[in-house]
Amino acid sequence: MTQSAGPASTPRSSRLVIALVLVSLALGAWGLWQTFGADAAQARSELSTARRAMRAQAQELEQLRQRVTTLTRSDQISRDANRDLQSTLAERDEEIAGLRADVAFYERLVGATSQRRGLSVHALRMQPQDGNAWHFTSTLTQNLNRGAISNGRLQLSIEGTRGGRLQRLGWADLRQQPAAPGVDYSFRYFQQVEGDVVLPADFMPVRVTVRLVPRSGAALEESFAWGDVSGATGARSAP
Repeated sequence: MTQSAGPASTPRSSRLVIALVLVSLALGAWGLWQTFGADAAQARSELSTARRAMRAQAQELEQLRQRVTTLTRSDQISRDANRDLQSTLAERDEEIAGLRADVAFYERLVGATSQRRGLSVHALRMQPQDGNAWHFTSTLTQNLNRGAISNGRLQLSIEGTRGGRLQRLGWADLRQQPAAPGVDYSFRYFQQVEGDVVLPADFMPVRVTVRLVPRSGAALEESFAWGDVSGATGARSAP
Protein backbone atom coordinates (compact mmCIF):
# COMPACT_ATOMS: atom_id res chain seq x y z
CA MET A 1 0.00 0.00 0.00
CA THR A 2 1.44 3.31 -1.10
CA GLN A 3 1.76 6.25 1.58
CA SER A 4 1.01 9.95 0.67
CA ALA A 5 3.96 12.55 0.82
CA GLY A 6 1.78 15.68 1.28
CA PRO A 7 2.04 16.31 5.00
CA ALA A 8 5.81 15.91 5.10
CA SER A 9 6.45 18.33 2.25
CA THR A 10 4.49 21.20 3.83
CA PRO A 11 7.03 22.19 6.52
CA ARG A 12 9.84 22.12 3.97
CA SER A 13 7.86 24.39 1.62
CA SER A 14 7.17 26.84 4.48
CA ARG A 15 10.81 26.95 5.46
CA LEU A 16 11.76 27.61 1.89
CA VAL A 17 9.30 30.45 1.59
CA ILE A 18 10.53 31.98 4.85
CA ALA A 19 14.12 31.67 3.68
CA LEU A 20 13.25 33.36 0.40
CA VAL A 21 11.50 36.19 2.29
CA LEU A 22 14.49 36.70 4.58
CA VAL A 23 16.84 36.74 1.65
CA SER A 24 14.59 39.28 -0.08
CA LEU A 25 14.52 41.48 3.02
CA ALA A 26 18.27 41.27 3.36
CA LEU A 27 18.73 42.17 -0.27
CA GLY A 28 16.26 45.05 0.12
CA ALA A 29 18.02 46.37 3.23
CA TRP A 30 21.36 46.14 1.48
CA GLY A 31 19.94 47.98 -1.48
CA LEU A 32 18.47 50.72 0.76
CA TRP A 33 21.83 51.12 2.51
CA GLN A 34 23.57 51.31 -0.81
CA THR A 35 21.03 53.89 -1.96
CA PHE A 36 20.77 56.15 1.13
CA GLY A 37 23.76 55.29 3.32
CA ALA A 38 26.32 57.14 1.23
CA ASP A 39 23.99 60.14 0.90
CA ALA A 40 23.52 60.29 4.68
CA ALA A 41 27.26 60.18 5.29
CA GLN A 42 27.79 62.91 2.73
CA ALA A 43 25.00 64.95 4.30
CA ARG A 44 26.60 64.61 7.74
CA SER A 45 29.93 65.68 6.29
CA GLU A 46 28.38 68.69 4.59
CA LEU A 47 26.49 69.59 7.79
CA SER A 48 29.72 69.49 9.76
CA THR A 49 31.45 71.66 7.15
CA ALA A 50 28.55 74.12 7.19
CA ARG A 51 28.69 74.34 10.97
CA ARG A 52 32.42 75.07 10.90
CA ALA A 53 31.88 77.75 8.26
CA MET A 54 29.05 79.26 10.30
CA ARG A 55 31.25 79.43 13.41
CA ALA A 56 34.05 81.05 11.40
CA GLN A 57 31.64 83.62 9.94
CA ALA A 58 30.21 84.32 13.40
CA GLN A 59 33.72 84.99 14.73
CA GLU A 60 34.50 87.24 11.77
CA LEU A 61 31.22 89.12 12.31
CA GLU A 62 32.02 89.65 16.00
CA GLN A 63 35.47 90.96 15.07
CA LEU A 64 33.91 93.36 12.57
CA ARG A 65 31.44 94.55 15.20
CA GLN A 66 34.26 95.17 17.67
CA ARG A 67 36.20 97.04 15.01
CA VAL A 68 33.18 99.21 14.20
CA THR A 69 32.72 99.94 17.92
CA THR A 70 36.40 100.84 18.27
CA LEU A 71 36.34 103.09 15.21
CA THR A 72 33.12 104.76 16.37
CA ARG A 73 34.62 105.42 19.80
CA SER A 74 37.85 106.68 18.24
CA ASP A 75 35.89 108.95 15.91
CA GLN A 76 33.90 110.37 18.84
CA ILE A 77 37.10 110.89 20.82
CA SER A 78 38.65 112.64 17.81
CA ARG A 79 35.57 114.84 17.42
CA ASP A 80 35.60 115.75 21.11
CA ALA A 81 39.33 116.47 21.02
CA ASN A 82 38.92 118.59 17.90
CA ARG A 83 36.05 120.52 19.46
CA ASP A 84 38.07 121.12 22.64
CA LEU A 85 41.03 122.22 20.55
CA GLN A 86 38.91 124.65 18.55
CA SER A 87 37.47 126.06 21.78
CA THR A 88 40.95 126.44 23.25
CA LEU A 89 42.19 128.15 20.08
CA ALA A 90 39.24 130.54 20.18
CA GLU A 91 39.99 131.36 23.81
CA ARG A 92 43.65 131.93 23.02
CA ASP A 93 42.76 134.17 20.07
CA GLU A 94 40.50 136.17 22.36
CA GLU A 95 43.22 136.43 24.99
CA ILE A 96 45.76 137.53 22.36
CA ALA A 97 43.35 140.15 21.04
CA GLY A 98 42.85 141.40 24.59
CA LEU A 99 46.59 141.53 25.21
CA ARG A 100 47.14 143.41 21.97
CA ALA A 101 44.47 145.90 22.97
CA ASP A 102 46.15 146.27 26.38
CA VAL A 103 49.56 146.81 24.78
CA ALA A 104 48.11 149.44 22.45
CA PHE A 105 46.45 151.08 25.43
CA TYR A 106 49.68 151.12 27.45
CA GLU A 107 51.65 152.47 24.48
CA ARG A 108 49.15 155.28 24.03
CA LEU A 109 49.27 155.97 27.74
CA VAL A 110 53.00 155.96 28.49
CA GLY A 111 54.62 156.13 25.05
CA ALA A 112 56.90 158.98 24.11
CA THR A 113 54.41 160.26 21.54
CA SER A 114 51.30 159.66 23.64
CA GLN A 115 48.90 162.54 24.15
CA ARG A 116 49.17 164.05 27.60
CA ARG A 117 45.93 163.92 29.56
CA GLY A 118 45.08 164.51 33.14
CA LEU A 119 42.81 162.38 35.29
CA SER A 120 40.04 160.84 33.16
CA VAL A 121 37.72 157.86 32.83
CA HIS A 122 39.03 155.74 29.97
CA ALA A 123 36.22 153.12 30.01
CA LEU A 124 33.27 151.85 32.03
CA ARG A 125 31.53 148.49 32.03
CA MET A 126 28.30 147.47 33.81
CA GLN A 127 27.65 143.74 34.30
CA PRO A 128 24.36 142.31 35.66
CA GLN A 129 24.44 140.29 38.87
CA ASP A 130 21.74 138.50 40.87
CA GLY A 131 18.48 140.38 41.30
CA ASN A 132 18.75 144.07 40.41
CA ALA A 133 22.44 144.38 41.32
CA TRP A 134 25.06 145.52 38.81
CA HIS A 135 28.85 145.25 39.01
CA PHE A 136 30.76 148.19 37.56
CA THR A 137 34.39 148.34 36.40
CA SER A 138 35.84 151.74 35.62
CA THR A 139 39.29 152.25 34.08
CA LEU A 140 40.91 155.49 35.24
CA THR A 141 43.98 156.98 33.55
CA GLN A 142 46.34 159.96 33.71
CA ASN A 143 49.68 160.63 32.03
CA LEU A 144 49.93 164.39 32.32
CA ASN A 145 52.24 164.22 35.31
CA ARG A 146 54.05 160.88 35.22
CA GLY A 147 55.66 161.33 38.59
CA ALA A 148 52.42 162.15 40.42
CA ILE A 149 50.03 159.81 42.21
CA SER A 150 46.34 160.37 41.54
CA ASN A 151 44.12 159.48 44.46
CA GLY A 152 40.59 160.18 45.55
CA ARG A 153 37.15 158.58 45.43
CA LEU A 154 34.82 157.43 42.67
CA GLN A 155 31.03 157.64 42.69
CA LEU A 156 28.32 156.82 40.14
CA SER A 157 24.96 158.32 39.35
CA ILE A 158 22.45 156.86 36.89
CA GLU A 159 19.69 158.64 34.99
CA GLY A 160 16.63 156.84 33.66
CA THR A 161 12.87 156.56 33.77
CA ARG A 162 10.65 155.19 36.49
CA GLY A 163 6.90 155.07 36.23
CA GLY A 164 7.07 157.13 33.02
CA ARG A 165 9.03 159.93 34.69
CA LEU A 166 12.70 160.91 34.50
CA GLN A 167 14.71 160.14 37.62
CA ARG A 168 18.31 160.45 38.69
CA LEU A 169 19.71 157.99 41.24
CA GLY A 170 22.65 159.30 43.26
CA TRP A 171 25.48 157.28 44.79
CA ALA A 172 23.65 156.85 48.10
CA ASP A 173 20.56 155.55 46.25
CA LEU A 174 22.65 153.11 44.20
CA ARG A 175 24.49 151.83 47.26
CA GLN A 176 21.30 151.81 49.36
CA GLN A 177 23.21 153.50 52.15
CA PRO A 178 22.83 157.11 53.36
CA ALA A 179 26.02 159.13 52.99
CA ALA A 180 27.75 156.15 51.34
CA PRO A 181 31.45 156.86 50.74
CA GLY A 182 32.86 156.52 47.25
CA VAL A 183 35.28 153.82 46.09
CA ASP A 184 38.89 154.79 46.72
CA TYR A 185 41.40 154.98 43.89
CA SER A 186 45.16 155.59 43.90
CA PHE A 187 47.44 155.11 40.89
CA ARG A 188 50.29 156.56 38.87
CA TYR A 189 49.19 155.80 35.30
CA PHE A 190 45.97 153.79 35.38
CA GLN A 191 43.72 151.70 37.64
CA GLN A 192 40.53 149.65 37.38
CA VAL A 193 38.07 150.59 40.11
CA GLU A 194 35.23 148.13 40.81
CA GLY A 195 32.09 148.01 42.91
CA ASP A 196 28.40 147.11 43.00
CA VAL A 197 25.22 149.12 42.77
CA VAL A 198 21.53 148.22 42.97
CA LEU A 199 18.79 149.59 40.71
CA PRO A 200 15.06 149.64 41.55
CA ALA A 201 13.12 146.85 39.83
CA ASP A 202 11.01 149.29 37.75
CA PHE A 203 13.88 151.61 36.83
CA MET A 204 14.97 151.86 33.19
CA PRO A 205 18.54 153.24 33.02
CA VAL A 206 19.53 155.54 30.18
CA ARG A 207 22.78 157.18 31.18
CA VAL A 208 25.46 156.62 33.82
CA THR A 209 27.86 159.27 35.08
CA VAL A 210 31.22 158.63 36.76
CA ARG A 211 32.22 161.30 39.26
CA LEU A 212 35.85 161.48 40.42
CA VAL A 213 36.63 163.45 43.55
CA PRO A 214 40.44 163.90 43.88
CA ARG A 215 41.97 164.60 47.24
CA SER A 216 43.35 167.76 45.73
CA GLY A 217 41.81 169.63 42.86
CA ALA A 218 38.36 169.94 41.39
CA ALA A 219 35.99 167.04 40.88
CA LEU A 220 35.28 165.88 37.34
CA GLU A 221 32.45 163.90 35.71
CA GLU A 222 32.23 161.82 32.54
CA SER A 223 29.02 160.29 31.20
CA PHE A 224 28.32 157.07 29.26
CA ALA A 225 25.25 155.81 27.44
CA TRP A 226 23.78 152.83 29.31
CA GLY A 227 23.52 150.77 26.12
CA ASP A 228 27.26 151.14 25.55
CA VAL A 229 28.49 150.26 29.02
CA SER A 230 26.06 147.41 29.70
CA GLY A 231 27.11 145.54 26.55
CA ALA A 232 30.40 143.88 25.55
CA THR A 233 32.31 147.16 25.35
CA GLY A 234 32.42 150.27 27.46
CA ALA A 235 33.14 152.97 24.90
CA ARG A 236 32.44 156.44 26.19
CA SER A 237 29.45 158.28 24.79
CA ALA A 238 29.71 161.73 23.35
CA PRO A 239 29.57 164.50 25.98
